[in-house]
Amino acid sequence: MAEQDNRKGIWMMVAVTIIFALQDGISRHLADTYNVYMAILVRFWFFAGFVILIAARSTGGLRRAMRSNRPKTQILRSVILALEVIVMIQSFVYLGLIESHAVFACYPLLVAALSGPVLGEAVGWRRITAIVIGFIGVLIVLRPGFDVFSPYALVPLLAAAMFAIYSLMTRYVGRHDPASVSFFYTGVVSAAVITVIGLPYWVPMTGSDWGLMGILCLTASAGHYLLIRVYEVAEASAVQPFAYLQLVFASLLGVLVFGETIEMNVAIGVLVVVGAGVFTLWRARVKSTGDEDETPPLKP
Repeated sequence: MAEQDNRKGIWMMVAVTIIFALQDGISRHLADTYNVYMAILVRFWFFAGFVILIAARSTGGLRRAMRSNRPKTQILRSVILALEVIVMIQSFVYLGLIESHAVFACYPLLVAALSGPVLGEAVGWRRITAIVIGFIGVLIVLRPGFDVFSPYALVPLLAAAMFAIYSLMTRYVGRHDPASVSFFYTGVVSAAVITVIGLPYWVPMTGSDWGLMGILCLTASAGHYLLIRVYEVAEASAVQPFAYLQLVFASLLGVLVFGETIEMNVAIGVLVVVGAGVFTLWRARVKSTGDEDETPPLKP
């Protein structure tokens, strides 16, 4: 039964990556046409409404969803997520979908690197090796020292670091709060932050772009709901490697819709980063099942 659930979860994760890649493409178009905040504002309002509706219909209602054992941490992680989304969409404008996702793909390695000092988890030599190799892949993508190094290349790297911190904080609050509480804080607090920062940049949109905004709102809610279902029916370690497919689908959109090109150094760097990331996830799964011990561990 577990194997069947994992297979179902994998296919659902593939669907999630397609939806999120579509979101990225629409967000890039809106950010190019208007501004970054217009690409986010309505989407987060809709998402907050969706979160509130789900919480209101759940056992305990809104009162239960708001009751956190770590409210300050929940608020901080949600603020970090909102700022990360702004930074990442800005990187789409500066670099395009392909190079942005190529650099952002290192975030699981950042999570692995920071899990020791932040969460007190043991980090084995294999994981350290994979992290080092993965960051060599990032350097291949960025090509520091060749031609003129663009500081814009650091924007998706900043987004990856922010998302890694958000992920670690999510794991931390997961020890104290149910997923429904984290989901509620993510939607409501992030929407509040985006509103405060982005509302002054509001500009009128055309009718066709309102249609795209509607698709963006629907896909955002559908994608997050489907992602919740993924982790309900399958093991996280089994489905997480397939999240890298978002890079593939986003790259296809970049080439076919936005006329981007895939440089050789980007392709090679991505293969190195993804390979290291998948190995790290596989090691986490091996360790969690007790098939093999990490020796010697390096404790913080």
